[in-house]
Amino acid sequence: MALGATIFKADLRIADLDRNYYHDHLLTLARHPSETDERMMVRLLAFLLHANESLSFGNGLSTCDEPDLWQKDLTGAIELWIDVGLPDEKLIRRACGRASQVCVYTYGGRIADTWWNQCRGKLEQIKNLTVSNLPREASQAIAKQAQRNMRLNCTIQDKQIWLVDGVESTLFELVNLKSLPAA
Repeated sequence: MALGATIFKADLRIADLDRNYYHDHLLTLARHPSETDERMMVRLLAFLLHANESLSFGNGLSTCDEPDLWQKDLTGAIELWIDVGLPDEKLIRRACGRASQVCVYTYGGRIADTWWNQCRGKLEQIKNLTVSNLPREASQAIAKQAQRNMRLNCTIQDKQIWLVDGVESTLFELVNLKSLPAA
């Protein structure tokens, strides 16, 4: 018998001063049996960084033609495609062809650095792609904040992210590996 997903509930309070976005969200996250708390929390972080009413989670690890998160417009066109981890370069290229903007959030320390060094030359030419790395210490710290019922306050200011759960407080910055070209 296959193991089912573990359900997590997240009550989020977001104050993103960089985007002037101040909202509360109640989310239900399904953690695939093969997914770690660290990866799930990086998915949640990606939601926090791009939060809005039309951003939603994809079907998960078992569906390779869907992102971890995405945002579609009213016509169904994909405005934003977000992948977490170390996706295959071909999948990223395909996503960039399907979506207006693609964001990849890597984590894992040296393995993420190795992945970037291998993919960098091919990915740097893609105009609608951003790649950011979450430092190992930060991904491990937010993984410790994973609870079946979470209440998280997130403040984002000057690209610094502060995640507080009532017991733990984590302050960190993402490392920008590839940005969108200046407009």
